[in-house]
Amino acid sequence: MAFTAKDVAELRKQTGCGMMDCKNALTEADGNFEAAIKILREKGQAAVAKKADRIAAEGVVDVMTIGDVTAMIEVNSETDFVAKNQLFRDFVKDLLKTIIAEKPANVEALMSCKFAGEGAGTVADALAEKTGTIGEKLSLRRFVILEGTVATYIHGAGATGVVVTFATDVADKAEFKECANNVALQVAAMPVQYLDKDSVPAAVIEEEKSILVNQMKQDPKMANKPEQVLIKIVEGRLGKFYETNCLLEQAYVKEDSMSVSKYVASVAKELGGNIAVTGFVRYDKGEGIEKREEDYGAEIAKMIKG
Repeated sequence: MAFTAKDVAELRKQTGCGMMDCKNALTEADGNFEAAIKILREKGQAAVAKKADRIAAEGVVDVMTIGDVTAMIEVNSETDFVAKNQLFRDFVKDLLKTIIAEKPANVEALMSCKFAGEGAGTVADALAEKTGTIGEKLSLRRFVILEGTVATYIHGAGATGVVVTFATDVADKAEFKECANNVALQVAAMPVQYLDKDSVPAAVIEEEKSILVNQMKQDPKMANKPEQVLIKIVEGRLGKFYETNCLLEQAYVKEDSMSVSKYVASVAKELGGNIAVTGFVRYDKGEGIEKREEDYGAEIAKMIKG
């Protein structure tokens, strides 16, 4: 039974599989549409199902800016080998285009968006197709959308991604762009949790104070000092906590005699304008994902036995 390009396109629409997969299925089914669907489900879905319980802890973090909208995403794969594959990286780029165009609220909403890459269908369709084609479980872990003036940085071919947001009236100046890039490099080089002192939750500060007080009570030289004296000493020591955990309080990596906030202020003064760092997002590939310990010898033996 003969089939046409229109049949291939319709099969692609109904199954979300790749065009070549659809063409091959129709060929195998001798043009029988229903049989081709069954073939695709048996081959493709079975392959995806086998990968569903695997752990995807490798992958890539990538970022893209179109106009005044920036998106950063983490997409995980099972191996670093696949993360370096150009097909995988192109897929990630198309996901970023989709996010910027559709502005989904979360990963679940993203899965229902029309995919910006080749072929019709949703992101969920494209993910299933790429999982089958690449041969590993792929996972869209997280993304963020930011608007306005930003600086971005990707380290280690996608190991770490950073986006820093700014409020400024000198965004068109080369000196500002250099400054913004330096702040993004700072976030990548010196991981922090908070933007500034005001961003640290009160509960975190109280817990830190409690830890420091208890530490001093265990010190014989401090144990007999009045509680109020200990508290004042603790408040002084909190400065170190801020310097470690707050971006604007950190020592600037390229000139550690000044803080990041003073560095930014010095550039603003030089340009005769205003520059404020308003926020940042940092993604570390595979952060927090528990990797499964693999017995590669047993795995290879299993593959040989079929």
